[in-house]
Amino acid sequence: MRTLLLLLLASASLTGVLAAAPAFAAALPAPATGTPIRVAIVGLVHGHVQGFLSALPNNTSATLVAIVEPDAALRERYRTRYHLDPALFYTDLEAMLTAQHPDAVLVYTTILDHRRVIEAAAQHGIASMVEKPLSTTMDDALAIRAAARAHHVQVLVNYETTWYPSNAEAIREADDGKLGAIRKVVVHDGHEGPKEIGVGPEWLPWLTDPKQNGAGALFDFGCYGADLMTVLTHGQVPLSVSAVAQTDKPAIYPHVDDDATVIIRYPKAQAVLMPSWDWSFARKDMEVYGVGGYAITVAADHLRVRYHGEGAESVIAPPPLPPDQHDSLSYLAAVLHGELKPDGDLSSLDTNMIVMQILTAARESAESGRTVELKPLPQ
Repeated sequence: MRTLLLLLLASASLTGVLAAAPAFAAALPAPATGTPIRVAIVGLVHGHVQGFLSALPNNTSATLVAIVEPDAALRERYRTRYHLDPALFYTDLEAMLTAQHPDAVLVYTTILDHRRVIEAAAQHGIASMVEKPLSTTMDDALAIRAAARAHHVQVLVNYETTWYPSNAEAIREADDGKLGAIRKVVVHDGHEGPKEIGVGPEWLPWLTDPKQNGAGALFDFGCYGADLMTVLTHGQVPLSVSAVAQTDKPAIYPHVDDDATVIIRYPKAQAVLMPSWDWSFARKDMEVYGVGGYAITVAADHLRVRYHGEGAESVIAPPPLPPDQHDSLSYLAAVLHGELKPDGDLSSLDTNMIVMQILTAARESAESGRTVELKPLPQ
C-alpha cells in the first residue's frame, strides 16, 4: 500500500511539473496559407531595418506586431520617422515573445546578439530571420544550430543579394550545365566605407567593433561571396581558406580591417572573395567561370554571358524571381506556410553554417598568415 501511495504521489508531482513547463517548448503551428505571417522586429541598431520598414506597407506577406528596442531615443526616432503605433514597442524581448507569440522575429541587432535572440525565440517555438552573417563565431553558430534543432524552428539568414535575379540566373546557368564544370568564381562586394556613406550613429560603433561584428569588411561583405559559393558548390565544404586583411584607413577604422582578399580552395575549383570598404563606389557583383563559358552579373538585373564556341559575349536580362522568392518577407512567409523548404539555398541554416566556417577560417588565416584547412562539421 505504501509503495502504491508513493507511486501516486510521484505521478502527481510529475503531472504538476509538466503542467508548469513552458507551453512554448515546441514550434508554433504554421500560419494558415494565404494569411500574412505575424512578425516582430528585434533591435533597431542595424540600418537594414530601414529598408524593411520602408517596404512593409507594400508587402502583403507579413504584419508587424511588435518592435523590441531598449534605447528610448532610438525608439522615438523610428516611431516618428515611420509613423509607427507606440503600442508596437517593447523594451524587453521575453515580455514581447510571451505577449505576442509572433510567427517569426526579424533580428536587427548587432551580429553578436544574434545567438541570444535566436535562442530566446526558439524557446517559444518561434522562427528567426537574421541579417547577414549568421554570427560572429563558430561557437555561436553551433549553438544556434542546436537551438533550431532542439525546438524545431527555422533560422534563416537574409542577404540583399539573395533577391537579385542576376545571381539567381548565374546559379541556374551553372546548375543547368551551361557553363560546364565551374573552375573559378570571383566576387566583389562592398562600398566606400560605412562612415563614408553615412551609416547611422546607432550602427557605426558596433559595425567597426571586432567583437560585435566579427571583423570589419571581411565579415560585413565577405559573407556574400561565401554564401553564393556555397550554393554554387551545392553545400560543399572547402578544402582550405587563405586570407589577407588590412586597414588602409586606420584613422577611421582603427580596430578592424577595411579591405580583405579571401581564396577558398575546392578539389577542382577556387573562389576569390574581395570584400572591401575601400571601393570607389558600392558594388555587389560575381564572375562565374566554367570550362564551357562564363556568367558575370551586372548589378541586380543583368548578366554578361559567353559560351564555348561563341565569338562574343552577350548581355541578358534574367526573368523576375518567383513571387514567393522575390524578397525576404515573401520568402519567409512561404517557408513558414510550408510552401518552400530552405534546403541548401542562400538563406538556409545549413548553407550558413558553411559560410561561418569560411569566415572564421578567413579571420584566422588573416591573423596567423597561414592557410586554414577545413573539414565537414559534425552533424
